[in-house]
Amino acid sequence: MKTAEELKKIVRDKYAEIANQDIAVNQASCCGSGAVSGEVYNIMTDDYSDVEGYNSDADLGLGCGLPTQFAKILKGDTVIDLGSGAGNDCFIARHETGESGKVIGIDFTPAMVNKARLNADKLGYNNVEFREGDIDNMPVGDAVADVVVSNCVLNLVPDKEKVISEIFRVLKPGGHFSISDIVLVGDLPEALHQDAEMYAGCVSGAIQRNEYLGFIEKAGFKDMVIQKEKPILIPDDILNKYLSENEMKSFKSGNIGIFSISVFAGKPGVAGVKPEVELKDIQAASECTPGGGCC
Repeated sequence: MKTAEELKKIVRDKYAEIANQDIAVNQASCCGSGAVSGEVYNIMTDDYSDVEGYNSDADLGLGCGLPTQFAKILKGDTVIDLGSGAGNDCFIARHETGESGKVIGIDFTPAMVNKARLNADKLGYNNVEFREGDIDNMPVGDAVADVVVSNCVLNLVPDKEKVISEIFRVLKPGGHFSISDIVLVGDLPEALHQDAEMYAGCVSGAIQRNEYLGFIEKAGFKDMVIQKEKPILIPDDILNKYLSENEMKSFKSGNIGIFSISVFAGKPGVAGVKPEVELKDIQAASECTPGGGCC
């Protein structure tokens, strides 16, 4: 069993390679890692090309959804993108938040951060910045974001519960997140579960759907909604590199599912109000007249 730091190193090293890998390779494999399918062109990713703010130079084909499509980003919002890669979701978020807003991308792979910064410079975006750091220990202060987005990244982090608690910390009261990620129903075959390439490929690092959603509830979020869900089918020409013929038959006929889900949830509180101000104080203040008397 690999340690958390060993798993992080596997992902960091692999995504340093993926940063300079052709998008077609990434889309025809599991998140750009391991074997490439000749049967299926687009295994996990959704089509971004018609989304406003899309930038082809920043699209590495590594996502499993379109979280920005569901994120309800408003003009002037501060948005944090977890695992920002080459910056594509950040640039789409920037289109929504406008010049008056701010977008912060966080990624722990230096090659990805460098690529994203170059893309932002080419686009002339002064309100989009990229920070190197772990998303389970974000390099941002408390209560700074109106919205947090992430696209197929939490499954790569060993301590997913810690990441979700960090999302709660960095969101303002009344803020919310929209995250696309990979989850499981049933247990993966041991050969897939133990393989380092499949971990970096967003599959073996995924956890059970109910456990994932339970972490969100436990962190204190409210109004959780599954905005989109789709099955992820790994092509035979990838599976047969890890499984025997009998193992493949068992895997495909069993009660095992790999899914991409987009989840939305909010942090309790009133948007635009400092965390230390209680709702009862707001209500009391609203009852007071300009002359100092209260009803």
